[in-house]
Amino acid sequence: MDSRITDFLQRAESVLMRLEPLLPAEREPLDWRHTLAARWQREGRSGYLQALKVSLDMNLSDLIGVDAQREQLARNTRQFVQGMPANHALLWGARGTGKSSLVRALLAEHASAGLRLIEIERDHLADLPRVVEQLMTLPQRFILFCDDLSFEAGEGDYRVLKSVLDGSLERSPENVLLYATSNRRHLVPERESDNANTKMVDGELHPNEAVEDKIALSDRFGLWLSFYPFTQEHYLDVVRHWVEVQAEQAGLQWRWSEELEKLAVRWATGRGNRNGRCAYQFARHWVGLQLLETSQ
Repeated sequence: MDSRITDFLQRAESVLMRLEPLLPAEREPLDWRHTLAARWQREGRSGYLQALKVSLDMNLSDLIGVDAQREQLARNTRQFVQGMPANHALLWGARGTGKSSLVRALLAEHASAGLRLIEIERDHLADLPRVVEQLMTLPQRFILFCDDLSFEAGEGDYRVLKSVLDGSLERSPENVLLYATSNRRHLVPERESDNANTKMVDGELHPNEAVEDKIALSDRFGLWLSFYPFTQEHYLDVVRHWVEVQAEQAGLQWRWSEELEKLAVRWATGRGNRNGRCAYQFARHWVGLQLLETSQ
């Protein structure tokens, strides 16, 4: 009998050794006293929060020409950090205009007061309830950040997001907000066919259910902030700012000139856009080039 038990235990140990590599690794809970940001990583049917090393060098003052948007989101975030009622926020509009940078700057502004940032990809939004469950009893305040949020026609994931934003039957925790960026105001593409069944009832125009469903998703965000394409003057202001920042860090003496302005405009024209990202990239290019020339 003892030999049969021993044989069984050996076989069980062999099976467990082969299964162990297939099991999810045991994850230590994050220490949010020292972790400022994390990313939700999907693993099998579940997932975990992976700590991120973040740089807090982006300041609110670096966001040039979006004063109204910056102030509204900053005010909403201050309310949230101080335990007051605040709204989920949707930042929508032209690419490269500072939407994601604004969220990162707010983390730098309020990290010492307990604000934390968690990135979650659009494809993982179905895991939001699991993420929220891990955060709701913690003392810190968490912004769940979904960058470039949008849904294609026929996808049903946006209904999951709607239920999370509403809290469904369970009240949403007070220490969690969702900030999302998108190029679309209504997140879901609007087709001409969506309006085919619009009806007139007692002299009032009633859109069909498809349109109502798509608009209802954006309505879950209490704060909408619009970001518009840069004018050339706005673009050059941002170029000037980032050249100044980069040059100061490198100890480079410089001055604004008509030639530098032409180079900046030519840089944007070659890329087919004028935005903050383009301005930042030009500043790094130009300052780096000046440093290279002076070192030779």
